[in-house]
Amino acid sequence: MIVEMRTGTIPEEIDGVVKRAKSLGLGVQLNLGTDKTVVAILGSNTGQLSTDTFAVLPGVERVTRIMKPYKLASREFKSETSLVYINGIEIGGKRIAVMAGPCAVESEEQLMEAARVVKECGACILRGGAFKPRTSPFSFQGLEKVGLELLARAKERYGMPVITEAVDPHHVNMVAKYADILQVGSRNMQNFALLTAIGKSKSPVVLKRGFSSTVTEWLTAADYLLAGENNQVILCERGIRTFEDSTRFSLDISSIAVIKKFSHLPVIVDPSHAAGHYSLVPAIAKAAVAAGADGLLIEVHPNPKEALVDGLQSLTPSDFARLMEELRSIAKSVGKYI
Repeated sequence: MIVEMRTGTIPEEIDGVVKRAKSLGLGVQLNLGTDKTVVAILGSNTGQLSTDTFAVLPGVERVTRIMKPYKLASREFKSETSLVYINGIEIGGKRIAVMAGPCAVESEEQLMEAARVVKECGACILRGGAFKPRTSPFSFQGLEKVGLELLARAKERYGMPVITEAVDPHHVNMVAKYADILQVGSRNMQNFALLTAIGKSKSPVVLKRGFSSTVTEWLTAADYLLAGENNQVILCERGIRTFEDSTRFSLDISSIAVIKKFSHLPVIVDPSHAAGHYSLVPAIAKAAVAAGADGLLIEVHPNPKEALVDGLQSLTPSDFARLMEELRSIAKSVGKYI
C-alpha cells in the first residue's frame, strides 16, 4: 500500500502516518522526494486493510494498493528514476557505465594488466571475482581474501572503483571493506540471507537476474535489498536459461524496457555470460546500449587462452578497445555517452 502525501506536508503529518502503520504492526519505508513524500506500508496483511485507514489522516493526498509482489522497487513507490553514485560515477543517468575486467582474480600481474587495459579503453569500474561460486566443487573457487587485497591494490594504482561478488552473508562486511560495489550472482539472487545482509550493509550492489527467474521475481529480490534501506541498488540482466543452446544463455533484451517501465532502479547488462563466446559479446553489448541499458559488465582478460575461469567468453584487450569505440557511437545515437 502506498500513501502519497500532499506537497508541502509537514513532518508531523508524515509521522502520523508512520505511527498509524506501526500501531497496526506494519512496516514503513519513506521516499522523501523533492516535491512530496511517499510512504510505503509493508506487511503481509495490508490487503485486508481499507485504504481509508490512512486516507483520513492529515496531509494524505492519495492511498493506492500495489498489486505487484514487489513494492519498494516499483514506480508506484518512486516515480523518478534512481541514480546510484560510485565515487562520483553516476549510474542510471546519461552515462553508460562500463564495468570491465577478468571474471576471476588469478594473480597480481593478470589483474594489474587487465585494470590498465580497461581503464585506457574507457571503462570506469574494474570488475574481478575474488570468490567464485562454481557448478563443480573441483573448479577454481577464487583467491578469496587475497583476491580482495589485489583488487584494493589495483584500485589504488589505477584510481578505479571495484566491483566483486559476495557469496556468503558472513563475508559481506569483509568484501565491503575492499570493494566499492558488491555483486550478487545469478545463483544467489534468491539467497535471502545474503540479500538481507547486503541490504543492511548499505553498500552499493549489483543484483544479477537468476538464470531461471522472471522479472517479477528479480524485482521482488531487489525489495530485500531496499527493505534494508539500501537505496544503491543496480539490476543486471545476464541472460536466462531457455531451450536455445546456441548461446550460453538467452539475453532477455526486452527486460531492459520492462524494468524501465515498472521500476525506478537502473539496469545494466552482462553480455559475456549471455553469449558464452567472445565473438558474440560485441553484438549483444551494442544491442543492450541501443535498448537503453545504463551500463555494461564485460569480461576482459589479458590472455583469455590462459584464463582459469570463462576464458572463452572473455575479450582480449584489442577486442575490448574496438568494442568501446563502436559503443560510443551507439551511445551517442540514443542520447548517452561513455
